Amino acid sequence: MRIIARRTLRVFWEANRDAEQPLKAWFREAQAAQWGSPHDVKAQYRSASIVGGNRIVFNVAGNKYRLVVKFDFAHRIAYIRFVGTHADYDLIDIEAT
Repeated sequence: MRIIARRTLRVFWEANRDAEQPLKAWFREAQAAQWGSPHDVKAQYRSASIVGGNRIVFNVAGNKYRLVVKFDFAHRIAYIRFVGTHADYDLIDIEAT
């Protein structure tokens, strides 16, 4: 997969050092993945939540943080839409993110 906006992850882990290694691990795994559908992602990340609009929510750093990614499976692109705490996640409109 091609990941768009790695910078978003980097900015977040620079402010939240405990998220750095888990986000880097997710990035490496996603980059190497050949996901063709949300179900392919779910097969690898059982705790991920498919929320519609080809958006998937990942739990990061032992479920301390949330990562929202919008996928274009046909073109093998993953767009980082949000990364933050659970409290921050509760404030966003997941459909608009």
